[in-house]
Amino acid sequence: MRGINVGGKNIVKMRDLRTCCECIGLSNVSTYIQSGNVIFESQVKGIRKLSNMIEQALSAGLQRAPVVVVLSHQQLAGVVEKAPRGFGTEPATYRYDVIFLRAPVLPWEVLPKIKINPIADQVFAANGVLYFQRLIAKASQSYLTKLVGTTGYRSMTVRNWNTTAKLYELMSEI
Repeated sequence: MRGINVGGKNIVKMRDLRTCCECIGLSNVSTYIQSGNVIFESQVKGIRKLSNMIEQALSAGLQRAPVVVVLSHQQLAGVVEKAPRGFGTEPATYRYDVIFLRAPVLPWEVLPKIKINPIADQVFAANGVLYFQRLIAKASQSYLTKLVGTTGYRSMTVRNWNTTAKLYELMSEI
């Protein structure tokens, strides 16, 4: 979920988030860290349908209307296992983020609208996401924070590479 518990805003207790998800029939619900990462199983077919169900439940049950980006285990496997060569391998040199897009938004539609600072940033579109790499030595000059001003921002959520990899690991355990 985008925008949960960020900077002291949109505070949602993970216990309440889990309960809300269970109330709509999701099973084996667990959360990871305090930023709206939820892992679950569902019999509902269709990512868009499931996203809409969760958004409606959160709006009614928690009085919050976060944007929900749902990925299947297979989709997240593709994001992690098929990342661009070298992505995530030099954490002392780069910060790595994955920008997840809410269907039906596609990475190649968003990519031309994202401004990058060529001395600090690199962005790659692949596997249904955008991979964003920032040179740590130039991180203060990165344009990643300028995503907030883009028209597509409401349809995306950003997770760092470590969180993305951990979510994949947790999903693989279910």
